Amino acid sequence: MILDPLPAAPLGDSLLAELTALYASNSAFHRLTGDFPDPEDVRPEQVADALAQEWELPGTEILLARSLGRLTGIAVTLAHHPDPADPDPWIGLLMVDASLHGQGHGRRLAALVEDRFRAAGRTAVRLAVLANNPKALAFWTALGYEVVDHREDKQVGRPCAVLRKELTGP
Repeated sequence: MILDPLPAAPLGDSLLAELTALYASNSAFHRLTGDFPDPEDVRPEQVADALAQEWELPGTEILLARSLGRLTGIAVTLAHHPDPADPDPWIGLLMVDASLHGQGHGRRLAALVEDRFRAAGRTAVRLAVLANNPKALAFWTALGYEVVDHREDKQVGRPCAVLRKELTGP
């Protein structure tokens, strides 16, 4: 799996089509989040808008995962949480093409993101999981993340579990 940063520039039509297909494959997740008006009909302009909103936060990096030339996943990271009391970087989104779920792509993508943070000298990472997403909570806790808080997300006030993982080793 190769992980490349997505440049904050206008997306080409073919890349936007790939990203739209990735997002559209995860309609079950989007039903939980409410991020798209119709999770069964995710449109390119909606994906472009979602990515543009991600780039608005300082320190955001959008990473594309490819395997055998195919877009398999996306990770959105924040170098610093908007709360200055929080010293850790965050994984804001980690999504794998739904047709590939259960094949280890998510674990590999998460490990690559963690490796990037380690290489940058970061010692821990956090993320939030929606309270209505037990599958995601099971995924992240299986990777060694521990629940450290319960609170609402900063964007729309959805109940979440906040998880943290020390990055002391591989």
